[in-house]
Amino acid sequence: MKIDKRERDGVTILDVEGKITIGKGDIALREAVHKALDEGARKLVIRLADVSTIDSSGVGELVSAFTTVTNRGGKLKLLNLPPKVNDILQITQLITVFEVYDNENEALASF
Repeated sequence: MKIDKRERDGVTILDVEGKITIGKGDIALREAVHKALDEGARKLVIRLADVSTIDSSGVGELVSAFTTVTNRGGKLKLLNLPPKVNDILQITQLITVFEVYDNENEALASF
């Protein structure tokens, strides 16, 4: 799994690629979110377009990231959900927890 961090219009965007699964993927996501927060980010977007697989641990990590960012006074939004990830969030009703966008400009403007 690979996570690239970039800044755009005062928003930190985490581009996630690969598998968010138990072991490496969920830990990498947690570390990337915590590092961004420690560096002062309060507006975060997690771009999931290139995620091939997500398991229950990965879903849990998305929820944990949302909670952590919110508790630190920030906002976290999801961008470009692949069909598999979207289906899982729909089935678990977690789609109602996250703000989800298909367009990066709209996601950034929502802050």
